[in-house]
Amino acid sequence: MLATVMLLGPAAAQSPAPLLPNYAKTPTELEAIAPTGGAGGSGNTKVQVVTILGDPSKPGPYSQILKVAPHAKIAAHHHAGDRVGTVLQGTWMFGYGSSFAEKALRTLPVGSVYTEPSGAAHFAMTADEAVTVLITGAGPTDTVYENPADDPTKKP
Repeated sequence: MLATVMLLGPAAAQSPAPLLPNYAKTPTELEAIAPTGGAGGSGNTKVQVVTILGDPSKPGPYSQILKVAPHAKIAAHHHAGDRVGTVLQGTWMFGYGSSFAEKALRTLPVGSVYTEPSGAAHFAMTADEAVTVLITGAGPTDTVYENPADDPTKKP
């Protein structure tokens, strides 16, 4: 018993994992936050990334709102760290796989929830309406395109 306590002692003395801050925002307050860009975004010009909690480039929890314009097409890519998406507005078309395939898209209306497992390739698009998606994950994260030629941040 004493050996167990001695072994657990140093682990128990370490700082606990980061805690979430107290945070409460109304939809109007969230709407007023300017786009931030940054880690975890697709780099697509039709996608505004608004980080509302945490810093996705650093360890710890974060939340982002993706505001996606109509007629956006996001090529297959993946992220470090597990992420969960919730469709807040519009109809999101989302699929899994290493290359964009319209037939693999699933139509996700408002209220839908989906996952982006760490390292799992996925892709998305919008139709005639804008879409707003809440992404929650644990950083640090990044965005890596399955085909580097699809990366919009690397295009002239």
